[in-house]
Amino acid sequence: MKKRVLALLLVIVMIAGLAVGCGKSPAATNDAPANSSAPANNEEAQPAASGEKLEGTLNIFQFKVEINDALVAATKRYMELNPGVKVNLETVGGGDDYGAALRTKMQSSDQPAIYNIGGPQDVIDWAANLEDLAAEPWVANTVSGLLDDVSKDGKIYGMPMAIEGYGFVYNKEIFEAAGIDAASLKTFDQIDAAFAELKAKIDNGELKDKFPALEAVIEYPAKEKWVTGMHTSNVALGQEFANCTEAFNAKEVKFTYGAQLKDLIDLQVKYTTNANNPSALNAVDYSMQAGGGIAIERVAVIQQGNWVFPVINEVDPEVAQKLDIIPLPLKGVSEGNTPIGVPMYWAVNSQCDENTKKIAKDFLNWLYQSEEGMKIVVNDFGFIPPFTNYGDNLPSDPLGQAVSRAANAGTVAPWVFNGCPTSWAENVLGAEIQAYLAGQKTWDEVVATAQQSWAEARK
Repeated sequence: MKKRVLALLLVIVMIAGLAVGCGKSPAATNDAPANSSAPANNEEAQPAASGEKLEGTLNIFQFKVEINDALVAATKRYMELNPGVKVNLETVGGGDDYGAALRTKMQSSDQPAIYNIGGPQDVIDWAANLEDLAAEPWVANTVSGLLDDVSKDGKIYGMPMAIEGYGFVYNKEIFEAAGIDAASLKTFDQIDAAFAELKAKIDNGELKDKFPALEAVIEYPAKEKWVTGMHTSNVALGQEFANCTEAFNAKEVKFTYGAQLKDLIDLQVKYTTNANNPSALNAVDYSMQAGGGIAIERVAVIQQGNWVFPVINEVDPEVAQKLDIIPLPLKGVSEGNTPIGVPMYWAVNSQCDENTKKIAKDFLNWLYQSEEGMKIVVNDFGFIPPFTNYGDNLPSDPLGQAVSRAANAGTVAPWVFNGCPTSWAENVLGAEIQAYLAGQKTWDEVVATAQQSWAEARK
């Protein structure tokens, strides 16, 4: 097994400044829920991590919509501990293109002090805006191998946000009502047969009394090119390339398992309500899939990861507790495996003044390494921590536990999409898959266009 995957398994088993800064951005406007992990507000305020009095403004620009409310609450708690600091949070993600939004943000006068990057391509693309974090205390506690994709010439340019895994998130109660043992599903053919059985029982009304809103087995949000071009496609690309760095160094993509990727896409399309009109899936977004899909039991399955738990839990906590994950299969190649990796990294903007950078580093250290912060990361964000010093602070939600079980069992597939050329996975391959679903291109044409774009980007 690959070195990085082994390291990943090990941990889960163990498991603008005062006046200038980086400019000003609007504070988050949503109301944050109470942070159950934080001590009482009448506790005497103390500097959060560095032990020194901090003063200034910290602008954060991040992509993970699922943690927005909890992150707002965390920033408020940090400001209580550091009364001289003002934290502004802006979240762009879900149905929006974070990469494009970040490029626009960096060209403006209000550059963020903390932002997100992916893998080695982003280290090159954002070289002028990346602060070296190699001296930060959290580095020594990071899982071995997780910093490889954001390291260059002895410098470390990102803090791993979390460890995540994804597959077919499903409602256990619906499958049990249909008499299907979902926990035993591993292979493509087994999953196909189970989905067909469930579809038949939905169509004949057998499950109507218990699940009146249930109308289809699965929802596939092809409008979200990151779902199709990054996550679905990674199942095939992760077998062609050993890891993210190998993908990054590749001058071409062969699509060795292109036929199996098509099968996986077709499998999901076949069990949606739009099976006879796949082009309609290009209008289905993340919200329709998650909050308006599995969360209200309109569908029984979605291709997503443990990060969706807060979204489902906000809509219906009872449904959220019914969830589990079926491994995502690549027919005859990788079956029974769950893709697990680091979704994104926190980066500090090197263009900020020294005081702002000091606050940014202090905030990240407090959030991920203080006792209070660790509880926020695990309990409120729902993250599987990418650090070895979290002790008993492990995920309690069923999806986090499902990812941990897969890691413990060694049934893991790698993430490599962050090693693809800039925007290729989402804006080239994802767009081509939309054209395929719309009937505008054959699968062979999709592959050919994606191959050509990759080769041109790597010249």
